[in-house]
Amino acid sequence: MRLIPTIFCLAMPALAAAEEVLVRIDLSDQEMTVFVDDRVEGVWPVSTARAGKFTPIGLYHVQSMKRMHYSSLYQNAPMPHSLFFSGNFAIHGTHQTDRLGTPASAGCVRLHPDNARTLFEWVVEHGPQNTLIEIQL
Repeated sequence: MRLIPTIFCLAMPALAAAEEVLVRIDLSDQEMTVFVDDRVEGVWPVSTARAGKFTPIGLYHVQSMKRMHYSSLYQNAPMPHSLFFSGNFAIHGTHQTDRLGTPASAGCVRLHPDNARTLFEWVVEHGPQNTLIEIQL
C-alpha cells in the first residue's frame, strides 16, 4: 500500500479588511441609509435640493471634513459636522429639522444634527478614504 503524505496547512488569519462606510442617499425618498462594513447602521430622513436648485448625483469620496463650518455662500449659515464631497456640496447637520424628509436645501444634504454627528464620527473612525457617498434619484 502506498502512503500518501499528509500535508498540514496552517491557516493564516485573514487580514482584516478595513471597515467601509457607504452613505446612500435617495433623492426620491429624501432618505439616507448608512452601511458600515455592509451592515445597515442608520436610516435617516434628509433634505436635499429644493426646486430651482440641485444635489449632484453619482459616486463621491469625502474631500474634506469640518466639525463646524459656516457657509460663505449663504449668510454664514451654520453647517455642523460637514462632509464635503463635491466642491461646495456637503452632508451636514441642520437646525431646520422640521423640513427633513422634504427637498429644502440649496443642494447640500441636510441631516438632523445628532445624525450628522454620528455619521461624522463613523467617517473619522473608519477614515474618509474608506467612505463612499452614493447619491441616486
